[in-house]
Amino acid sequence: MRLLTLARDLRRRKARERQQLFVAEGLRTVEELLDAKLAVHGVLGTPELTRSPRGAALLAAVHTRGIPYLEVSDAEFASAADTETPQGVLAVAPVPARTLEQLTLGAAARVLVLDAVQDPGNVGTILRTAAALGVAGTVALPGTVDLWNAKVVRSAMGSLFRHHALACPAEALVAWLHAHHTPLWGADMHGDPVPATGAPDRLALAVGNEGAGLTAPVRAAAARLVSIPIASTVESLNVAVATGILLHQLRP
Repeated sequence: MRLLTLARDLRRRKARERQQLFVAEGLRTVEELLDAKLAVHGVLGTPELTRSPRGAALLAAVHTRGIPYLEVSDAEFASAADTETPQGVLAVAPVPARTLEQLTLGAAARVLVLDAVQDPGNVGTILRTAAALGVAGTVALPGTVDLWNAKVVRSAMGSLFRHHALACPAEALVAWLHAHHTPLWGADMHGDPVPATGAPDRLALAVGNEGAGLTAPVRAAAARLVSIPIASTVESLNVAVATGILLHQLRP
């Protein structure tokens, strides 16, 4: 039952950071994890899993790859699950080792920066959007929710397994951007309207906390602040929605 105990422990960020493991929960998420060909430590499932063709196919793939599998009761599974209505399957996998140095930028590229964005659903949606719009990589700065939080993993719908997303300190990011001749722009409701043209070939875009916006260090490091013109009757946009609009407008 060590796998069950481990899955329970990984609900805590400190445990994920200490062991460099995360949990992928739900049929779609585990399917995407297996499809991404990442290493998998083990899979937990309930008897219900084999009662659907999709679940049976997933279990067959787990066995084909020689991944350890443990069947547990519904109550035991619920003790490790993060969702209110679990789908009866979760996987424990190593966090991919990703660094800024591994991030390759072409002549034209976009890098997304998450500056203390705290809602896991927003972050998962943002990661999925960044991957869809061809962003080279996403960097989470301190104060941002753990990228390997179970809800972030689930909301990203597989994008996190393929998109080059990582966490690092702001100082390291700023130094890396400077070395790679990539200016940093910040999203701010009082910034200049985002230009339809004229963005640099290489560009990093920082989006801030849902309530407080950009932190002071990131604001100070930004070469420019940009905004999305919206109707005066609307105060602001959800950060995931705003990020999608900005990335699309600023795509190279």
